[in-house]
Amino acid sequence: MLKRATRTIGTASLLLAAYFAINIVLRIALPHSLELDEAEQSFFSQYLLAGYGPQPPFYNWMQYAVVSVTGMSMGALIVPKNILLFLCYLFYGLAGREALKDQTLAAVGMLALITLPQVSYMAQQDLTHTTALLFASSLFLYGFFRTLDRPDIGGYFLLGLATGIGLISKYNFALMPVVAVIAILPDAEWRRRVLDWRLLIAIAIALVIVLPHAIWLRSNLAFASSDTLVKMAAGNEPAGIVRIGKGLLAFLVAIIAFAALPVAVFAATFRRDFFRAFSSGNRWTGMMERMMLASLAGIALIVLFTGSTMVRERWLDPFLLVLPIYFLAKMQAAGLDLSAGLRRFRPVVPVLMACVLIALGFRVVGAGLIGTYSRPNVPMAGFAREMTRQAQPALIIASDTYIGGNMRLQFPDVPVVIPDFPVAGIPAYASADGPVLIAWRGKKTTAADADAVMPERFSSALAAAGIASEAIGSLSLPYYFGRQGDNFSLGYAWARAGN
Repeated sequence: MLKRATRTIGTASLLLAAYFAINIVLRIALPHSLELDEAEQSFFSQYLLAGYGPQPPFYNWMQYAVVSVTGMSMGALIVPKNILLFLCYLFYGLAGREALKDQTLAAVGMLALITLPQVSYMAQQDLTHTTALLFASSLFLYGFFRTLDRPDIGGYFLLGLATGIGLISKYNFALMPVVAVIAILPDAEWRRRVLDWRLLIAIAIALVIVLPHAIWLRSNLAFASSDTLVKMAAGNEPAGIVRIGKGLLAFLVAIIAFAALPVAVFAATFRRDFFRAFSSGNRWTGMMERMMLASLAGIALIVLFTGSTMVRERWLDPFLLVLPIYFLAKMQAAGLDLSAGLRRFRPVVPVLMACVLIALGFRVVGAGLIGTYSRPNVPMAGFAREMTRQAQPALIIASDTYIGGNMRLQFPDVPVVIPDFPVAGIPAYASADGPVLIAWRGKKTTAADADAVMPERFSSALAAAGIASEAIGSLSLPYYFGRQGDNFSLGYAWARAGN
């Protein structure tokens, strides 16, 4: 059965479709309390803007379009994400077919993405903008490899589409087209692809996609880059050799963490063939090597110039995503008989799929056993029910996007705002005519009384909007699947706004 599933990209796609359908069912079956990025998307889906903050807006635009059609629900948050991940695998398989010229190897490479934890587990756990980046990166690889193999309007169109989507998915995608050009410069035939007039079509498509956000970014560059710069500068080490050393060490650790599992799986299944293949190569493997080396060199320079002492593995996603295709291409170039290795590799795929599903479920339902709670363990439905026993809100004001997004899911027909959002052009707080529910994040404690005091930053923002709270309280409820006595707290208040 596994051999049939990896015979072509089409059959492998059926296996993946079933896998992602199970992921959707699992997430909907778990408590409807949102992860951090899910809550952000739930909150921002109320607004269609050119920019939302430190992250580019592609995923926000997609989520806004879905919610506008379907309304807010858990399915509206989960299904689009899994479709993007499925398309990531699909376009990756198509890219592999261009480079490997073999349907079976392309299907195996497509399924081998499951060996990358950043793709298989981390993206499913929460990450939304990274999911969009993975999709754009796979689409770019397909368009790029197709254009190298047989340049036509379709290939350049895909390049432009992928570049535009990638640039408004994550800013680090900007390195991708640069390293792609660098990678083909030594090849005389491929170098002509850069001089092809059809490249202008790709550039035009990318510009059209990026332009609305680029106009916004020009006036909000400091705001958009602040979060990334804070993360990169984490550690506060003084400038000097020690800081540079820590930054480069963190970069090396990130590379190892990203590549460790796929290297281990390929080494264990293909055994000697995997290691013998490293002395072989062809123009495709050489091009992929130059892409990876150029991108890693670019990131190393960024680490040096910014003084960063922290590098996260997911920052490497678009640049090392090609690893499974590269490994297969190296073994293919060596002229090895891969049948035994493929036979050993195939069972690894469903095992890793099962591991991902078990891990995603157990981190929630087993939280009481391990003593570490994830955000789906927070009893948001219980908070919503208890806070609104006496009245239904006409407006909800939340302390942050996490609380705001969860309240939006619980009350999909009620507008939700936070102190520093909406921005200009969105109706102000006081436009609501009716009861206003105000909620802020409490502490993980059984003593809820401490949360019955509104944070100063929050209360001053409400005063500026002309809203004075009438009744302040707090709630402390037990986590879903939690230990006895482990609670999560929210502070809340009621007010009235309007004319």
